[in-house]
Amino acid sequence: MVPQRLGRAAALTGAACLLTTALVGSGPATAGERPPVTENATVVPVQTTGPADERFNLVLLGDGYTAEQLPEFRADVEKHLNVLWSIEPFASYRSYVNVWAVEVPSAESGVDCDPALDAPRRDTPLGMGFWGGCDPGSVQRLLTVDGDAADALAGLVPGTTAANRQIVALANSDTYGGAGGTHATASGGNALSSLITPHEIGHSLGGLQDEYDYYGRGVPGGAYEGGEPASAHHTVLTERRMRDQRAKWWRWLGEESESGGVIGRHEGGLYSTKGVWRPSRHSIMKTLGYAFDQVGREVMVRAISSKVNLVRAHTPNTAPLGADRTVWVDTLHPVGGELDVTWRLDGRPVGTAGARTVDLRRLDVAPGRHTLTATVTDPTPFVRDPAVRGSAALTRKVTWTVDPAVTTRPEPVAAAFTGHTATGAPVGARSVVYADTTHPADRTLAVQWRLDGRRVAGAGNDRDLDLSALRMRPGVTHTLTARIAGTGHELRWTVDATPATGAYELSEPLRTVRRPGRPVEYVYDGPFTMRLTARDDQDGYVVSQFRVDGDGWYTYYGWPTDADAPFRFTPGGTEIDGLVYGKLGTPRVVPWDDATPEYGTHTVEYRTIDSAGNTGPAKRFLVTLMPPAAR
Repeated sequence: MVPQRLGRAAALTGAACLLTTALVGSGPATAGERPPVTENATVVPVQTTGPADERFNLVLLGDGYTAEQLPEFRADVEKHLNVLWSIEPFASYRSYVNVWAVEVPSAESGVDCDPALDAPRRDTPLGMGFWGGCDPGSVQRLLTVDGDAADALAGLVPGTTAANRQIVALANSDTYGGAGGTHATASGGNALSSLITPHEIGHSLGGLQDEYDYYGRGVPGGAYEGGEPASAHHTVLTERRMRDQRAKWWRWLGEESESGGVIGRHEGGLYSTKGVWRPSRHSIMKTLGYAFDQVGREVMVRAISSKVNLVRAHTPNTAPLGADRTVWVDTLHPVGGELDVTWRLDGRPVGTAGARTVDLRRLDVAPGRHTLTATVTDPTPFVRDPAVRGSAALTRKVTWTVDPAVTTRPEPVAAAFTGHTATGAPVGARSVVYADTTHPADRTLAVQWRLDGRRVAGAGNDRDLDLSALRMRPGVTHTLTARIAGTGHELRWTVDATPATGAYELSEPLRTVRRPGRPVEYVYDGPFTMRLTARDDQDGYVVSQFRVDGDGWYTYYGWPTDADAPFRFTPGGTEIDGLVYGKLGTPRVVPWDDATPEYGTHTVEYRTIDSAGNTGPAKRFLVTLMPPAAR
């Protein structure tokens, strides 16, 4: 769990993710006096990408929201999700995920012991409570949930099981708190709460470990004394030994980290300050607000993909097929890129340019039995390990026996779309949009794409269209259509090619400097604040991000103690509950990190990510921090 959450959610133990399964909040009524928690529950499909038993399902529960406050729960859900979709690999694989919200009106508003032990206990369906469920021996940040009640509510979603879902329970509270594990929890309205969800899924789904160099908040960890960790993102090896042994993250060494800095060997992790190393200076498994680095991202790609089957359906292969027909596979469709399909007949490649259907009549199949295969592979650049690429998570093969002596019985199949990217909301200009069709055995249905009425030339895989290759102009509403050739069957999407616009507001500087050809410069001799805002021409929560001096992009959330307050930069950072925020220059996360002020000029960039996945262009300004004596 996050020591920004673990620390924040469980400073008692300091960091390890706490399982909430057996932790039960206590309300004023006993279980025998209240009706079943499911009695007034409503399952709301927030995002449906396919049957629940074929997807990874994120089930969001709300507690302490009265009937009148359910719109607030929906807003909290939207914020948590849009932050999740702004982080890779969730951004690229959101089409593998179903999202469900289970709404249960609470008799009373809020949750138990919030924010103190002397706060009232409230009558809520999930019995969520701070202080580990109002335990004086616990800590205020530990937000627990009744695991049985959470399971009962999640069980209302047909097709979901403990094996294919992650439960996240949101409490109606602005107080920082949470917990992780089987039942992840977070306060719905706190500034940092939406950043807990991806971190917790990193634990629960990916098996990633915490990269903190402390166990208890504010107390440096000791030296690591174990052998080579089983963790994919911790090591005792040097970079040379990693390369020589082809071990751990040797394939990523020297790469610019997605979360800032360079992939290398950074000391500290597994709750120790010395003797063990992690790949990046900071990532989401160390500091809330940053992305997964490449090492954690590769793990998460495999973890998400292992919950689904890349082959959604295919021509039945239980009996030999005739050579007088078509054979097909339907694949999944990542938002971030197309899957590859390679066909082989008796081991020899069949040139189909990635098409999902092959017409055996064009192959001049010789008499006798032959083996036809279709291999579906995810070519994502997020994966470099051949073992991961070749695993069932990223590679699937379907095999058929073909015998020209078999005659295919005519079975009329009407042309129709069988699945497609949702048309009810705009799609982003860098998304992959898809349209699947029925599969007559006697012909191949072609899908024709048009953008603003103009034909879009496609390759052999006409079921997917990568919009990023079309370079659409922003500021214009675009219309995308997919039509089954020779029929009247057509799908239509609105393409949102215009990113949200971001703006900043700074506290009063000593002076403002404007020079031709340079960003505007603001001069300070001490702390200053920055507020980021965003505006979009479409509905949906917009994520704002910033970075300093080219470091990793950091999600803007206001200030840790107040989501409505601006972010505060200081020469040495501000310590809050054992963590440090806002040091200008090299980030400082814990009190023992270097606090030396970095005077001089710094570049601050900011950008937006809207609900359609469009990332706005980075804009920048300069901040010069002067020593107080140099006024």
